[in-house]
Amino acid sequence: MEKVKAGVIGCGNISAIYLTNGKTFKHLEIAACADIDMDRARAQAEKFGIAKACTVAELLNDPEIAMVINLTVPGVHGEVCLQVLEAGKHVYVEKPLSITPEMGKKVLETAERANLLVGGAPDTFLGGGLQTCRKLIDDGWIGTPVAATAFMTSHGTESWHPNPDFFYQKGGGPLFDMGPYYLTALISLLGPIKRVTGSARITFPERTITSEPKYGEVIHVNTPTHIAGVLDFDNGAIASLITSFDVWGARLPFIEIYGETGSLSVPDPNTFGGPVYVRKQNEKEWHEVPLTHGYTANSRGIGAADMAEAILTGDGHRANGFMTYHVLEAMSGLLEASQEGKHYAMQSTVERPEAVPMQHRF
Repeated sequence: MEKVKAGVIGCGNISAIYLTNGKTFKHLEIAACADIDMDRARAQAEKFGIAKACTVAELLNDPEIAMVINLTVPGVHGEVCLQVLEAGKHVYVEKPLSITPEMGKKVLETAERANLLVGGAPDTFLGGGLQTCRKLIDDGWIGTPVAATAFMTSHGTESWHPNPDFFYQKGGGPLFDMGPYYLTALISLLGPIKRVTGSARITFPERTITSEPKYGEVIHVNTPTHIAGVLDFDNGAIASLITSFDVWGARLPFIEIYGETGSLSVPDPNTFGGPVYVRKQNEKEWHEVPLTHGYTANSRGIGAADMAEAILTGDGHRANGFMTYHVLEAMSGLLEASQEGKHYAMQSTVERPEAVPMQHRF
């Protein structure tokens, strides 16, 4: 079976699951990994049986590599994507696409001129849990969606992440770090967003790291850590969104979709599985719905695999650059709306991604 040879740039924490899952896909082969730290690249190549560890320049100049999976830190996502595209290779990037819409747009325009594909995380919406929700909505189980809620609350990353500083700089925070999972899930279920508004604040200007190896170091917070937003969708649905690194505990759902004839409880969009619950009109209890699709374990990389198949066939792919840009613009729009006290009208739109067929294998 024909495969697209891909290389990974960035061999940090998230690379492990990509390198593990990369061995399982029909049309994707991860053949090389690169990092600014060659020791880290060599260690990951040896650990996961990758044929080649190399510098970024060597990877970009390798004629056998047709696609690059960009797993660098968010602050350089856009810059690295441009380098990949200028080297004549397709690029799939971890979320977010970039930290500014201006850079995100430049990435898409560069790809279009070069006739190359851009894709990006999150791809959790392709997993069994969210695809089951998509099928329930499409099959009319809750009627026409009229509203939604989405909540991501925690007290941040400094207690567990080995290098938590970047989470509190521009391009980080709960909105840019975790918001892509929630917004991508909502767009995959409801379609494109028309306008947004919200309020944002920095609650704790400094954070003390309590994880190793930087225990005791102080982080100066330079991005909002509590964001409350309202999203108006093209189809008329209105969603309430909260993302926060300022909450010690909460008893909130992840995502709920409210339709004219019922309600749908959506699982954690940072995972691929369930559970999924439905409560129809005139029913007093929620009922768990068996999952209709596979890929319920941690399947990060299926978006890249879907893109690899698109490279070979010329068909569209679901976790595409237009989706990642639409999410980026919505997040930036929420912060702008808070700063300026207004609604932000979305300039981009996107096609609702095609549902994944049942029994489909990436």
